[in-house]
Amino acid sequence: MTLPRFYCPGEICTGKAMELPASAAHHASRVLRLERSAKLTLFNGNGGEFLSVIAHIGRNVVTVIPEKHLDIERESQLVITLAQAVCASEKMDWIIQKAVEMGVSRVQPLTTKLSVIKLTGERAERRMNHWQHVAVSACEQCGRNRIPRVLALTSLQAWLGMQAGDDRKNISADLHLMLSPGAKRSLRDFPGHSTSAAINLLVGPEGGFTADEEAAALVAGFAQLRLGTRILRTETAALSAIAAMQTLWGDY
Repeated sequence: MTLPRFYCPGEICTGKAMELPASAAHHASRVLRLERSAKLTLFNGNGGEFLSVIAHIGRNVVTVIPEKHLDIERESQLVITLAQAVCASEKMDWIIQKAVEMGVSRVQPLTTKLSVIKLTGERAERRMNHWQHVAVSACEQCGRNRIPRVLALTSLQAWLGMQAGDDRKNISADLHLMLSPGAKRSLRDFPGHSTSAAINLLVGPEGGFTADEEAAALVAGFAQLRLGTRILRTETAALSAIAAMQTLWGDY
């Protein structure tokens, strides 16, 4: 039976009692109804995990004792950045959750000309915090001990500018792919990928990229990629591409 897993940012010391964060304590005591002496796993995102035991459960406090550090990693050998155009809230949550489960290293939310959802100011900040929480929850579920970062929301134009500037020297080594229904090449048409290189996967919103946006991505060094002969929804396209990459080059 898989032990319940909880993310506890900060230092975790073997043999030293500590309190679970408020949200984790609520989930442990009120949702899972764990009791004293129950076993659980803690991780802080710095690598490895801690086999732990509940020492005390109060009304709002759960005290645990980490008993043993296990040097376990479940990271993919592929370093994938998913650059995803922001889409409807439920779809975006789904994409981030499943992409983290499938092993992506980072998620870069992007605003594009045809994005249905427009986020600015406080609303954007709240969504960023929410998406990072989605990533944490996905790690708790799937066993990852390192938390992928959800990077700050930015425009496609600004992000492509960074790729064409800072990363230009790595274009030949790294793989920069943009999903496009009109593309001629599939993943099988790309040479065997080196795990020492990174993959940037660019996925458009519900309405796709405009012609100008696709042209800008090509200038920035991205290659067009198609996934079969069918047009996939944005939430299907991102996850299908990641799964295919993991099958061809990763740990599937």
